[in-house]
Amino acid sequence: MTSTTKRILVAGAMAVVIGAAALAEYFGIPAVRWLAVAVAVGMVVEFFLAARQGMKNKDKGIKKFARTSILFLVPYALILITAAYFVGGRPWIILLLLLVIAAADIGGWFFGPRLGGDKMWPALTPKKTWSGQIAGILCGTAVAVLYGLLGTDNFMPQLMWIGMSAALMSQYGDLTGSWLKRRLGIKDFSSILPGHGGLIDRFDGWIYVLPIVWFVIL
Repeated sequence: MTSTTKRILVAGAMAVVIGAAALAEYFGIPAVRWLAVAVAVGMVVEFFLAARQGMKNKDKGIKKFARTSILFLVPYALILITAAYFVGGRPWIILLLLLVIAAADIGGWFFGPRLGGDKMWPALTPKKTWSGQIAGILCGTAVAVLYGLLGTDNFMPQLMWIGMSAALMSQYGDLTGSWLKRRLGIKDFSSILPGHGGLIDRFDGWIYVLPIVWFVIL
């Protein structure tokens, strides 16, 4: 089975899980909240295991970074998991974030190589360009506006700003994930999602978006 096939199958399985959680919400079961919390907890555990592995690395720089990162993991873990719990209690917001982040990822991936231009951070991620980032933000914003139109039949300008902000922050979450992997000397955080890597590799857009949305809700 090729990597692309695995990637498509796993993406389909994740879509089924999200659909099942949405269906459960229809029957009054808070599945989205607990699914969001499970993903957040999984991300924290995944990073802890990667950092612990980094502390065994022979490279002193990697070992020092891994040891230091553990100190920051505990307070951030509390913020991320708490944010997942409270934001997860509003399923329509979680769905909106998933759609915006996915649109931003796909937009940057599709249009970036075709539009070309200057690289964002060549030493960290050689493929990402400024044009791809702008395209990702536009795609994420368009999906947020469309989400409002389909749900209410009205144009909701606040969704335009939410989409723009979430798309931008999700891309910086992606860059942060790449930076962490480089500092830890790993390719993927884990192989729990074949073709995608680990939970952080797939949900790195949540790194900043989820805590910020929680703060805005508060």
